Amino acid sequence: MTVKVSYYPGCSLDGTAREYGESVETVARLLGIDLRELEDWTCCGASSAHASNDAVAVALPASNLMIADKTGMDLVVPCAACFSRLKFAEKELLAGKEIAGTSNKYEGKFQIKYMLDFIWNDVGEKAIAEKVKKPLSGLTPVCYYGCLTTRPPKITDATNPENPINMDNLMKILGADVKAWSYKTNCCGGSLMVTCPDIARKMTGKLLNMAQEAGADCIIAGCPICQANLDNYQEEISKESGKKYATPVFYFTELMGLAFGDTSVKKSLSRHMVDPRPLLKKKGLI
Repeated sequence: MTVKVSYYPGCSLDGTAREYGESVETVARLLGIDLRELEDWTCCGASSAHASNDAVAVALPASNLMIADKTGMDLVVPCAACFSRLKFAEKELLAGKEIAGTSNKYEGKFQIKYMLDFIWNDVGEKAIAEKVKKPLSGLTPVCYYGCLTTRPPKITDATNPENPINMDNLMKILGADVKAWSYKTNCCGGSLMVTCPDIARKMTGKLLNMAQEAGADCIIAGCPICQANLDNYQEEISKESGKKYATPVFYFTELMGLAFGDTSVKKSLSRHMVDPRPLLKKKGLI
């Protein structure tokens, strides 16, 4: 059965998060999800617009929601930052606030869904389990959700903002031995890695340290900023802290593709800063 949804990829999935974009499309194809990319979509403003101009920060995502409103389909969003900005604009539009560049004809008869939650809640456990050809046996990850898909709950509509479990459940279905930890929604520092890198590296370093303490051999993320912060700066954090970090950081869709037996995911694995292939070879997964 094919499920049709509107799709807002965001800017980073064609650039720094190309691995995420490619693996999302692969997983969607394998699960029978027809991603209908929004026509003429624009940048949502994450992560700089809301720090410089409040009006623009709302107008940019709102313009995309006006397009989505005409499709008659729910809108699926893979990027956590995009999801956050679109949900914020949704609340403003539904409250009837005047937003530059938009009309007052917004009806909002669709739902904005984060890709991870859409796959788990709408596609469902049964359909996912049926696609597993190569279980992730021996892999011991921690699932990192970050803060933007869950908080604040009055914006995200998250039902369990402090302890989300959809990624944990998904990875367990794929065969991984998911480790429990209490840092799954702690902030990684986000775009502070550009403006205040010393602060952001400390925040990211704490996550890497706690993942090690939890007994994880890798971290799984679903946000381009989170994945980049955790993956790209481990060498610097190791030098500053005096503790060695070399923990692979996957997008959850990469591991889904791997478990589904799709070989194209191997292309993206070579682009990670911390090479995940030795770990996957050790576990017999590639």
